[in-house]
Amino acid sequence: MMAKRIRTLFSALVACGLAFPATADWTMDTETSVLHFLSTKNAQVTEVHKFDDFDGSLSDAGKLMVNVDLSSVNTAIDIRNKRMQEMLFQVTKYAQATFEADLPENMMNLKDGEVMNGKVDGILTLHGKAVPTSFSIKASRVSEDTLTVSTTAPTLIKAESFGLAGGVSALQKIAGLKSITTTVPVTFSVTFNQ
Repeated sequence: MMAKRIRTLFSALVACGLAFPATADWTMDTETSVLHFLSTKNAQVTEVHKFDDFDGSLSDAGKLMVNVDLSSVNTAIDIRNKRMQEMLFQVTKYAQATFEADLPENMMNLKDGEVMNGKVDGILTLHGKAVPTSFSIKASRVSEDTLTVSTTAPTLIKAESFGLAGGVSALQKIAGLKSITTTVPVTFSVTFNQ
């Protein structure tokens, strides 16, 4: 009797699986994905920086989650990296930044070879502050199992919104600079594989 019930249950589960095939979530390809930000010092010197370590996932329902390791900040100057880790991001207390959003349904339903421009509204959490943040993006369905998403314009992130203005001032002082902008443009280009 028990064996019959187990077989019936197993058959029902298999039938459900066939009726509703399992879909796999998307995972960010960290080898080909890039995340950049710009800083301007002394009113005229602009430099490009990046984060070397970040990852993310995207569910078939469009739920996007990106995690950035703030200690991986790369400005091409070791002492500046260390100062940003300690004085700006305070990585011992705030190790990561995260961005969570829901991609629109039509963006998730692109066919192979289709491209779509749009806006993604989400929550950026940085330095203990969660702030609504939007990115203008282009999504491209490269193939059945590859999706690329990249910014079509920089998003301006304000240090004051995340309690980082004091850290910017400290960096300016220790580096002996006349100014460092407190608003930075952020861009990215990421690839998701299924």
